[in-house]
Amino acid sequence: MDFYKRVALVCRRIPKGTTATYGQIALLCGYPKNSRQVGYALGHHLAEDAPAHRVVNTKGILSGADSFETPSRQRELLEKEGVAVTWTDQGYRVDLKTYGWKNTLRDALWIRNEFEARNI
Repeated sequence: MDFYKRVALVCRRIPKGTTATYGQIALLCGYPKNSRQVGYALGHHLAEDAPAHRVVNTKGILSGADSFETPSRQRELLEKEGVAVTWTDQGYRVDLKTYGWKNTLRDALWIRNEFEARNI
């Protein structure tokens, strides 16, 4: 369960109007190979505790529709924050170059320190 606490903490750091990838969240949690588990956590354990709508796959595709009340909810929440979402043949997509969270070393160190302070 500590992994889920880590995921929630990292996701709460994603600034409004930006997105992060499942892999990016897993890496910041200290588990770089656990991107699928990040998706599971957001869909099953952290719906109310983390801004799951800001997390997309590595291509920028909105892949968490099953985790929301309606299939369009993730897109609606992102657009409300000013993130442009476009339709592609792969599904709805955000441009990660424009809207991707470019976390810094300072962010990563703060996150690590929070994990240690919270013993997670």
